[in-house]
Amino acid sequence: MESDTTGTPENKLPTLLSFDIDGTMQMGDPPGPVTGAIVRRAREMGFLIGSCSDRPVAVQEMLWSTVGLVMDFAVIKHQLPDVMARFKAAAYFHIGDRELDQQLAGQAGFGFFWPDEAVAEPWVNNDGTGSGGLNRSEDNRTAG
Repeated sequence: MESDTTGTPENKLPTLLSFDIDGTMQMGDPPGPVTGAIVRRAREMGFLIGSCSDRPVAVQEMLWSTVGLVMDFAVIKHQLPDVMARFKAAAYFHIGDRELDQQLAGQAGFGFFWPDEAVAEPWVNNDGTGSGGLNRSEDNRTAG
């Protein structure tokens, strides 16, 4: 039987993480607290990783290349629902610094983390393995 869950332990569906850039990532303008190393570690653990910003897709891809990362997707913020349609995942989360990020994530069915929460890598289990118990798509906090 063919599985669509490759790239994750025990053939489970991966969790998808979508990152805003400005105010969220260190390479953003303004810089945020989330580093390329945090995103790279999530990718190495089998997460689907993408970019969702107000910036044009080509600019997003160029910015991610400055930290040595190629994303699984790059979209404009209002296209988060398209990401869910394109990628099968166990859960979907967006990391962003504005209430608009939180609103658009919620409308698209994504859970949400503020950048200061993302720095703690809530998707990492205590034993250093994947998903950190993230098995839902809901807001973790209601205000920034």
